[in-house]
Amino acid sequence: MNDAPAPTNEPPRDLDYEQARLAYSIVQSLLEHTRVISDLIALMAQTLDEDTTKALTLTPTWTAYLESRRILERTRADVEKFVEAMKKLSDD
Repeated sequence: MNDAPAPTNEPPRDLDYEQARLAYSIVQSLLEHTRVISDLIALMAQTLDEDTTKALTLTPTWTAYLESRRILERTRADVEKFVEAMKKLSDD
């Protein structure tokens, strides 16, 4: 016996619209928070003297921050795909 569902022409829908809206809202909030934090870090960096800034940028924490920013930039394409998927769900 084969209990596998019959293939269809429609793509599978793992999320319903309400779940997708919730996920979108969460991602949007996290991205906004990240933008605000980045602005705050830039503002704080402007108030530091050159020696303090240099010392800060040599810390593991600063390295982790920069890596996190690089990952977030790469994530941008995934977020754009997610937005497109949301648009398709809302059209259905």
